[in-house]
Amino acid sequence: MDERARIARLATIFGVPLPAGVRVGIGDDAAVLDPAVPAGAREALVWTIDEQVEGTHFRRDFLSFEDIGWRSFMAAASDLAAMGAAPWCALGALVLPAALGDDAFEAIARGQKAASDAAGAPIVGGNLARGPFVSITTTLLGRCVRPLERRGAVPGDGVWMAGRVGLAAAGLRALMEQRGSEPGLAAAIEAWRRPVAEVTAGRALGTVARAAVDVSDGLARDAGHLAAASGVALVLDEDALRADPGLREAAAALGVDPLDLALGGGEDYALVAASPTPVEGFRRIGQVVAGSGVSVRGAHGECAATAGGFDHFS
Repeated sequence: MDERARIARLATIFGVPLPAGVRVGIGDDAAVLDPAVPAGAREALVWTIDEQVEGTHFRRDFLSFEDIGWRSFMAAASDLAAMGAAPWCALGALVLPAALGDDAFEAIARGQKAASDAAGAPIVGGNLARGPFVSITTTLLGRCVRPLERRGAVPGDGVWMAGRVGLAAAGLRALMEQRGSEPGLAAAIEAWRRPVAEVTAGRALGTVARAAVDVSDGLARDAGHLAAASGVALVLDEDALRADPGLREAAAALGVDPLDLALGGGEDYALVAASPTPVEGFRRIGQVVAGSGVSVRGAHGECAATAGGFDHFS
């Protein structure tokens, strides 16, 4: 298919009619949005962008093309979830090699569509370009009354988490070691291939939480961002981080410590929040105290959490 035919195909895959608040969708020079909200709601627009680059974020031999499309959308949706925003609509830009056929192109689009349906944010426009490798950029808009930031946590707050940490890292390690067929690793591989942004849990944050962050680059690293922005320290509970039976099973199969996976593994897209009271859909994993940094407290005392995780430029 040429570019015009591919744009028409995307319009078919991503669907019509347009969602409420979108005046113009795929097929024009730009999408047109109407941010009007009911009188008195005073919602803020929350805007994020995320890029998934072949060779940096994924390898094609580890994923289907639908998985690639799915992951690219969920990474952006997680950013909105961390700020307590409800996803509204998205733009998707695809850079595709000339050798990539129509079947692969459509599979990527189907993955994007499935993820956008799950998040509740239709894709209403974007761009197509040719390049040396696959790259997918997702721009996502959301809305909420009180956007959460990373700053705002105070000593005495609990540290709460929605979702799982470490399982995606276990899945990637299993794939890299070509051990995907072993018992205990299938769920971990699925967690890496098809992560799910905690959109529903994120919407519960706005009423009670003081600060939040999503776990995309590793729990210790991302919790450290929240601690630094808030000028506090986070003390995480070792037992709470080891409690996931699926993580323990995957770690045992790989011969690694589940705590290392939980602290250093990224791409789970869990949410971590500081709140003085429980948050629906979240479980307590620690507390906020005076000081700086992130530490882990267990039966043998307390020690600093090694940041590990993923850094694009380290």
